Amino acid sequence: MRDVLIVVYDGIQILDAAGPLEVLHGAGYHVRLASPDGKDVTTASGVRLGVHCALDVEPPDTLLVAGGWTYHSADPVLVEGIRHLAAGARRVTSVCTGAFLLASAGLLDGRRATTHWAFASELATTHPSVTVVPDAIFVRDDPVVTAAGVTAGVDLALALVEEDEGAGMAREIAKWLVVFLQRPGGQSQFSVHNRTPPVQDSALRRLLEHIAANPGADLSVSAMADWLSMSPRHFSRMFTAQVGCSPGRYVERARVEAARLLLENGDECVEVVARLSGFGTPETMRRAFLRELGVPPSAYRSRFRTTARQV
Repeated sequence: MRDVLIVVYDGIQILDAAGPLEVLHGAGYHVRLASPDGKDVTTASGVRLGVHCALDVEPPDTLLVAGGWTYHSADPVLVEGIRHLAAGARRVTSVCTGAFLLASAGLLDGRRATTHWAFASELATTHPSVTVVPDAIFVRDDPVVTAAGVTAGVDLALALVEEDEGAGMAREIAKWLVVFLQRPGGQSQFSVHNRTPPVQDSALRRLLEHIAANPGADLSVSAMADWLSMSPRHFSRMFTAQVGCSPGRYVERARVEAARLLLENGDECVEVVARLSGFGTPETMRRAFLRELGVPPSAYRSRFRTTARQV
């Protein structure tokens, strides 16, 4: 029986712990919850969780650190306990903002990792030695595996079961819990994907607003360069330096964002959505969706339309 220790603390997201626990318990693992002092903890939603032990126990086979809203003010005892347990564990994992605790313990230095999309840039900024992969559902950099936000802990746990016990066991657990064994797409399908850092140039800010408001307009490099009275070459260099990606990539992301909203909230056919969002043809839009979100427009619509429309 494999031993798993889930690290919890006041302010954790209950699903960050409960999701992996259900998967691993269902697969026959011995799962315990551990807090810094061994006392019960209160989750962010106010639910009290019973705890089995403190962090001063023998290292487990697998250590899993749950995420929570108090990650930015972590107790040094918590961080040191994680560091101690990780030193003797075969495998170290985290869910959501639990990655910040692993990083604070020095366990992600020089490694690739992920966290919830909303906190990915913060993790990259506060821990520059970590290579943050913002779109991944989970990232494996053996012996450390980090997962994205909340329900991604289920994806992570299923991957651990598959690694330990084979795909058959993982598939049976996934069926029982009515979830994907391997979720299609990455985190981009759940986030506002065309977020950009603040730009200094006021004219460029107006151009970005124009792109968001008019995705079907002529947004070629030459047209946007004319907007700012620049040569296309100078415009491309300036845009990439301030926005962090090329003009063409940014426009594609903005158009995917516009198409997403139309697919989620409207009844227009795919052909109309492609035209209104500036892609022109459904095939062009499909290729962009696969690049940016990992799923085609039809699959995105079926997954993210409101429940009222699906009933």
